[in-house]
Amino acid sequence: QVQLVESGGGLVQAGGSLRLSCAASGYTFSSYAMAWFRQAPGKEREFVAARSYGSTGTPYYADSVKGRFTISRDNAKKTVYLQMDSLKPEDTAVYYCAADRYGLGNRDSLRYEYWGQGTQVTVSS
Repeated sequence: QVQLVESGGGLVQAGGSLRLSCAASGYTFSSYAMAWFRQAPGKEREFVAARSYGSTGTPYYADSVKGRFTISRDNAKKTVYLQMDSLKPEDTAVYYCAADRYGLGNRDSLRYEYWGQGTQVTVSS
């Protein structure tokens, strides 16, 4: 069955870095766009970053994280990463990875078929 398992979350001070990983199984990884979304308490889930399907994929970022976060994918390892630098308290949220078949990096969460369980990221000021 399809599984997306996130890891790498934790507590970090403002200005610090974290690297999230999402290991996928049960489907053809390279045929799916991979994305990261996040949801803070009391707020709606929002798009963070995506990488389109294919051998490398094209990256897309929310304006709020552009220049600070980097999404990458390793099709051989069936894993997508989110490198988060210069973290801010407003980045605090549960981060989810998601997969969209033949996706081009859509920002609409409804496009994504598969979701992980989420990993908590907390940035202290």
